[in-house]
Amino acid sequence: MEQFMYMMMIEKTKTYNKITKKVVVEHVENIRKLDDQGKLEICGVFKGYPGMAGMYILKTESREEAEELCKMEPLVVGGYATYKLITLQMANRENNYLL
Repeated sequence: MEQFMYMMMIEKTKTYNKITKKVVVEHVENIRKLDDQGKLEICGVFKGYPGMAGMYILKTESREEAEELCKMEPLVVGGYATYKLITLQMANRENNYLL
């Protein structure tokens, strides 16, 4: 059975350095909500990659659902970041690592 997750790559915009404490709090609250809902596999901040803020790996039923979650990210809503959504096909023991 094919299994997919969706990677949200968060890219800084020119206004990223004007981010407010309020937006950061909203961003963290959004992460908590996704985690509480079981939709967040992992997230983190990129260090040493200019222009990149970080990423989420989302566990959703569909790409469309993942896209909607990306659009609701406070950094995106506020114009501080954009995103690219990448489909990740899972390789694991259960699917013989896609062999």
